Amino acid sequence: MKRKKKLVRQLLLPYLLITLVSLAGLTTYVSVSLRHFLLEQSRVTLETRLKLLEDPVRSLLTEIRSGALDIYCKRMGRSTATRITVILPSGEVVGDTSRNPATMANHRNRQEVSIAMTGKLSTSIRYSQTLKKRLMYVAAPLRRQDGSLAAVLRVSVPITFIDDELKALRGKFILGGLLVALLAAAVSDIVSRRISRPITAMQRGAQRFASGDLAHRLPLPAGEELASLANALNRMATELENRIATVVNQRNELTAILSSMREGILAVDKQERIVRANRAAALMLGTSVGDLEVKAMVEAIRNIDLQTFVRRALQIPSCSEEDLVFSDDERRILNARSTPLMGVDGAFLGTLLVLNDVTELRRLEAVRQDFVANVSHEIKTPLTAIKGFVETIRCGQVESPNDTRRFLGIIERHVDRLNTIVDDLLTLSRLEYQNRAPQIVLQRVRIRNVLQTVLQVCRVVAGQKQICLKLECADDLAATIDETLMEQALINLVDNAIKYSDPGTTVLITVSAGKDEIRIHVNDHGLGIARKHLPRLFERFYRIDRARSRKLGGTGLGLSIVKHIVQAHGGHVSVQSTPGQGSTFTVHLPRVALPH
Repeated sequence: MKRKKKLVRQLLLPYLLITLVSLAGLTTYVSVSLRHFLLEQSRVTLETRLKLLEDPVRSLLTEIRSGALDIYCKRMGRSTATRITVILPSGEVVGDTSRNPATMANHRNRQEVSIAMTGKLSTSIRYSQTLKKRLMYVAAPLRRQDGSLAAVLRVSVPITFIDDELKALRGKFILGGLLVALLAAAVSDIVSRRISRPITAMQRGAQRFASGDLAHRLPLPAGEELASLANALNRMATELENRIATVVNQRNELTAILSSMREGILAVDKQERIVRANRAAALMLGTSVGDLEVKAMVEAIRNIDLQTFVRRALQIPSCSEEDLVFSDDERRILNARSTPLMGVDGAFLGTLLVLNDVTELRRLEAVRQDFVANVSHEIKTPLTAIKGFVETIRCGQVESPNDTRRFLGIIERHVDRLNTIVDDLLTLSRLEYQNRAPQIVLQRVRIRNVLQTVLQVCRVVAGQKQICLKLECADDLAATIDETLMEQALINLVDNAIKYSDPGTTVLITVSAGKDEIRIHVNDHGLGIARKHLPRLFERFYRIDRARSRKLGGTGLGLSIVKHIVQAHGGHVSVQSTPGQGSTFTVHLPRVALPH
């Protein structure tokens, strides 16, 4: 069997490339070094010429007005092929080889001149606007006998010859490099053709593998190494075809199961990395599946409670359950359950989290508990009183008819209170149903007419406490509302303002209009409300002073009814209060009618 050729014998092209790169590097190095050498030589020459000119120029500084200094600069500049310039400390040019000093600009801000004025020898290379050439400048200070600066002496020569010489040198190097490159290209072409044919065939075969055509098989090339590689790729394609088919089937089944689950699923390994997540978990955590998988818990989920729960589940492999609070845009409660994640061989791999959004469930439980407790408390008090007075009358312990009538009056008041509580509860129930399925009838109504009706209803109660009701509302302001419901809400607010205001004060109702809403303000000068009570003021049965509220006949449901009525109109209620100064309740109504 004929022995196959070694691939290493065909690697001529890399060596040729190394040769060309080395030649290019050498050319660059020689050019830079030569340029530096020529510039350094020019600098040394200019410094030498400057030293020779210092004494003659210093002696001629006293003859500036006669022009002798300028004549000397022009004569010496022509004889030495050097531009000589003398600049006074003010920047005025008094002598120059190439130009008339009187027509030249002030040179105080020239780089080399400004440095020389500080007492230092200065060198710079820049483009001369006067001569329209690149020049090398060397400037030195000329001092008087007392050490003060008399002038700055500057000498310069063009450096274009250096660039010309380097350009010619680079041309020769480039020409030589091209000849070498042509020779290397000819040799490399022959070698590369022999190598590229089998590699190109293998590349096309690998691309077919990558596109999913794993049934394709690569032909075996002539080279020993390439033939072994092609044979290995063919075996790899066979194995991949079998394994990918199995993995795809398993993945599809698992993805279908996870995607169909309403519960959020997170699989976390022992290093606290999320290895798998479903769409429900991503939605609960406010992100995407791609931002969860193959990331550390601390990076993907910024919630310390969940991170602590996972860390505890990894440290103690057992089933556990806990409610976790998430406070991003809105407060959410997720119920998390952890189960140890075990491998086929029984090894502990991590933990499996199952998440359920129980925010609404927990809220309803809390509302139900508070509601039951408050209703029980509110109803139990009048029932206890009724029962006590009924037992007293039934047992015959009341001898006087007047006492009997007084007890019956008390019973009647408590029955009325129970009726009021039941009526308010029914109103709230009806309003909540309307908020879910709106059935209120909205009409365009003038706000002033509604408020006048409210004041008329409340004027009797206000008169009993000598409280003045004052209205400030423009006649043309109108809103799209249910007139009956809005009257009920505003009557509750004005009635509360009257109840909790001192006799002789004023309750002011004002209306203001903004771009998007109409605001109805009910302002009183009563006791005011402490800041801690404001967030819960519109909850059912919430009272600031229970004894005072019951004494005034309140059920604890009035503000809750106001809130639900305004919400049914697409608005909201706010309150501002200062203890000892009074309170202002504001009804915010949208100017645009709600769709029904």
